[in-house]
Amino acid sequence: MPYSLVFNLLPRSPIPQAHLSGRHLHALFLDLVRSIDPELATVLHQQESEKAFTLSPLQVTGRKSENKGSKRNGNSFPSPPSSPFSTLQFQHDRSIPAGTPCWWRISLLDDALFSKLSHLWLHLNPIQVWQLGAAELQVVSVLGTPQVQQPWANFSTYTQLYEQASKEERQIQLQFCTPTTFRQTKYDSALPTKESVFQSLLRRWNHYSNIPFSETILEPIYPSFFDIRTEIAIDSRSKLIGCVGNITFQILGDVEPLVIKQINVLADFALYAGVGRKTPMGMGMVRRNQRSVNSNQLSS
Repeated sequence: MPYSLVFNLLPRSPIPQAHLSGRHLHALFLDLVRSIDPELATVLHQQESEKAFTLSPLQVTGRKSENKGSKRNGNSFPSPPSSPFSTLQFQHDRSIPAGTPCWWRISLLDDALFSKLSHLWLHLNPIQVWQLGAAELQVVSVLGTPQVQQPWANFSTYTQLYEQASKEERQIQLQFCTPTTFRQTKYDSALPTKESVFQSLLRRWNHYSNIPFSETILEPIYPSFFDIRTEIAIDSRSKLIGCVGNITFQILGDVEPLVIKQINVLADFALYAGVGRKTPMGMGMVRRNQRSVNSNQLSS
């Protein structure tokens, strides 16, 4: 059962910029798990592929995105305007002061994982102190249902995702909210082709849902509109170039309603699964947009 949980956090001491990396947040998640089930924390740490969780970068409540845009040939190109939730903070240019409200998204893809960890948020102790690097913070609350101002909180069973998906909608609008990159042979590619995006979703859906889809359902998907740019995600161990922005895919041709439904399932699943590499480190956060009229977009 996929869960997208938003943790509202309050730092008790300043969080240094160097401790806001995906690696430090990954360590915090494992500490949360270890407090409930040390053996499970070890298993999650040792997973090599198809990890059962994703993490977001730490978000400062009320602070606008600090991502400055791309640099080409020494010139800085400002990022285009976007909705409040289209691009998240993935690079911080300064430390976060003590007492600054923050939020952090954790998604869980495995039913067993959620059941083992449910004690953590059902019996939340807001006084308990957790470590993010050298900083101390408290978990103030955990959101697990959709909120007007917090669209990242949600949950659904795999069966519900399947049953509620449209059999008619042929337009798939996706927002890439943190840098997203894909492994191709020995290297990474920041270009979100239909194969890289939907094969990533299909692989995770088939691994966790017990409602497997055939890879052939991806054949009628074609990109029809894109407004993307590259951004660099840096931590102490790596520097990766990924894409952020918006892409619309169309389902074209004479396609069976069942295939249309399955493609829509994958698009809805993106909220929980993320796309591409390093999703447990804050990369590849993707969410589906509601369909809107855009004169630049093709119609089926």
